Amino acid sequence: MLTSKQRARLSSLANGLDPVVFLGKAGAAEGVAEALDRALTDHELVKLRFVDLKGERKELAQALAEKAGADLVRVIGHVAIMYRPSSVPEKRTIKLD
Repeated sequence: MLTSKQRARLSSLANGLDPVVFLGKAGAAEGVAEALDRALTDHELVKLRFVDLKGERKELAQALAEKAGADLVRVIGHVAIMYRPSSVPEKRTIKLD
């Protein structure tokens, strides 16, 4: 569970990032979950952009984060920010307090 201070730090780090995963009209298909898992493994901090499904953003983002074993940092507009630290401590690029 992230604290509000950690969420704020992660949000500020995500400002310069472009969305890596896009969620379209097909919804949260298995391919989206796999792409999110791969992106989190590579980057630790990932932006997911909702192209459609405007009314269900928060619920879908939370479900995808749980499925990927990540923390949902924030949902702002059509973008969700997710964080999962690397499983290898030497590869962790983001240090939280």
